[in-house]
Amino acid sequence: MSTSLPPQPRRSRPFPQARHAGPGPHVLDNAVWAALSGAHRHLAETAGLAARYQPDVSPFVAIADPDDPQAWDDLAELVGAGNSFALAGIPAVPAGWAAGAPADGVQLVATSLRTADDPEAERLGRADIPEMLELVGRAKPGPFLARTVEMGAYYGIRREGRLVAMAGERLRPPGWTEISAVCTDQQHRGQGLATRLVRHVAAGITARGDTPFLHAAAVNTGAIRLYESIGFTLRRTTLFHFLQVPADR
Repeated sequence: MSTSLPPQPRRSRPFPQARHAGPGPHVLDNAVWAALSGAHRHLAETAGLAARYQPDVSPFVAIADPDDPQAWDDLAELVGAGNSFALAGIPAVPAGWAAGAPADGVQLVATSLRTADDPEAERLGRADIPEMLELVGRAKPGPFLARTVEMGAYYGIRREGRLVAMAGERLRPPGWTEISAVCTDQQHRGQGLATRLVRHVAAGITARGDTPFLHAAAVNTGAIRLYESIGFTLRRTTLFHFLQVPADR
């Protein structure tokens, strides 16, 4: 599998300020927008009040204000009629946009997590992308694409030279960093590898002054219990929408 970079994406226009009536929401309420307009600006494509990650980095898109019709118009321009994408944290979408039922999720923040550097945790990079994609294909932790590794620091643990567990950084809204792609090969589960990697990734996050957070599918009750047991607290429930731009846009 080639790990060469694709052609350069189109040049993005400057981000506007999100428009809200009254006091602004918490930055984690629209974490994808906050990341794309900040630390991940270099990975973004934008159109007015809409933004998305470059397609081989992440499937997520964002809009500055879901109550602003102009934001949805800009999103249609950015993604293109008939094309699909993922949108997180939006309570409702306009008629005609839904491509399937939304998935219930939870957002958890670290409140008493003990962080620790792990001597077995190996920093993963571009040369490891084929192995990372193979592990994701087996363990299915959620979206992980050919350039997702560029979103932050990813670490793995090997057994007999084979990558069997990993975790890393995804969204980076101001003051926060999401821990994501937490997964372990089926044959190596129950050994605490995921917990060790979460603590290791979190150590790097807190060292630069950010607070770790993460998302999980609401049906993944086992993972949620694990995260709560090591020091994460439920902040809110959320929805993950899988949408398609209407053909008439």
